[in-house]
Amino acid sequence: MADVIVLQVDEMEPMLGGVMRRARASLGVTSFGMQVEDLPGGTDFYPEHDESAFGGQEEVYTALAGSATLVVDGDEHLLEPGVFARVGPGVRRRIVPGPDGVRVLALGGVPGTFAVHPWTELGAPDPELPG
Repeated sequence: MADVIVLQVDEMEPMLGGVMRRARASLGVTSFGMQVEDLPGGTDFYPEHDESAFGGQEEVYTALAGSATLVVDGDEHLLEPGVFARVGPGVRRRIVPGPDGVRVLALGGVPGTFAVHPWTELGAPDPELPG
């Protein structure tokens, strides 16, 4: 049998009353962190924090649906589908959902632990595709 797990978000284990889904664990991912967060509009659920107490992860956020404001050291950045934001481990951040709420995909990993494929670096030549 192939090493694959395919799930809908609603099939992933919920936590915090369903506000977050344990996406990483539900899919069996062991090489990076990943959560799905459903933050209703008008709530202040997501606390300001940095990742220094959580293993020093850098994180990438994107909105899968809805919109939010990513507040980083007092600067505001709009998160909406198609926009990605990377935040370093020691930087304080907070997500404020838009009026209709937001579904955020949060990806995290500890810098220096990922094996980078050279062809993924900025300015690298395109890889040769098998053919």
